[in-house]
Amino acid sequence: MRSLADFEHYINDFYVDEKSLLARAFGPQPECHIFVAECSDGIIGYAVGLVIPFTYDLKNTLVLKEFFVDSGYRGQGVGSALFRHVVAWALTEGGGRLKWDVLAGNQKAETFYKKHGGCPDSKWIPYVMDEVALNAAAGLNSEVKSQVKKISSE
Repeated sequence: MRSLADFEHYINDFYVDEKSLLARAFGPQPECHIFVAECSDGIIGYAVGLVIPFTYDLKNTLVLKEFFVDSGYRGQGVGSALFRHVVAWALTEGGGRLKWDVLAGNQKAETFYKKHGGCPDSKWIPYVMDEVALNAAAGLNSEVKSQVKKISSE
């Protein structure tokens, strides 16, 4: 995971440690599904999947949150095998779709995903709010906040 954080330039914001990962991924209420590719050298690739329960079509949306293969093992079929496991999992979870993001400019990743049937989704533009923006947005209008609480409690 640190290798991916380094590759995607968020290593300074990376806080995952073994204890937290074990609790959140393998505890009594797992928050994600983790797939690993390993060999005699240890773990050489991993994927993290999330399930978003059904919406409009009564099928789950599966999110490939992270997918990484060590650079020394790329081009050897490791990524393809790992990706096939993720796809099989998506189907067993009742998935109607699998979604993921690709780091802008990562042409190798785009080529890999297209080879496996993925395609860019031009209907959506990804948005994000960091913690500062979340705190600012939550406090913008306390009147709206109290109305939302009132609606949800009725």
